[in-house]
Amino acid sequence: MIKRIFDIIASGTGLFFLLPMIIVVAWQIRKKLGSPVLFRQVRPGKDGNLFTMVKFRTMRDAFDGSGRPLADEERLTSFGKRLRSTSLDELPGLWNVLKGDMSLVGPRPLLVEYLPLYTDEQRRRHEVRPGVSGWAQINGRNAISWEEKFQLDVWYVDNQSLWLDIKILLLTVKKVFVREGISGGGCETMTKFQGSKR
Repeated sequence: MIKRIFDIIASGTGLFFLLPMIIVVAWQIRKKLGSPVLFRQVRPGKDGNLFTMVKFRTMRDAFDGSGRPLADEERLTSFGKRLRSTSLDELPGLWNVLKGDMSLVGPRPLLVEYLPLYTDEQRRRHEVRPGVSGWAQINGRNAISWEEKFQLDVWYVDNQSLWLDIKILLLTVKKVFVREGISGGGCETMTKFQGSKR
């Protein structure tokens, strides 16, 4: 209950004070990438329940000869990279926090297609609300392996507290300025999870 109250106050306050920045970023996206400004995708939340996550759009529309979207690296523009490296693309996620779909801190919401690939231990990451930031994000973000990421997520589930959340949020601000762990495995985005050896 304390965590939820903290999320409501912090996300509501953040949306209020960051509204001018949100408007400027939205205008820049509209100008450089076109519409839509927001990226919406269904993701699994607490207990695996699905919700629609919102972020600022960072990729352009580009397709191959068969009409399939090009790889992320080919659609991610330099402007989109800057949004990601500064985490400005995550600002709309405060709305998901205010609604209760997400928390400020928790395991990042991943793709629905990963759900059947988790081991029983990895699936425990869904025992809490997903977060805008999390323990794995301040301990490597996209520069660590999927297995390491899931271990950190489960560690957070077992050790969560308000003080740990505050620590993670403060370290998140530091990471944003340092811009560490944005890319993984030589890719601009994290490689897809293929499942772990059981």
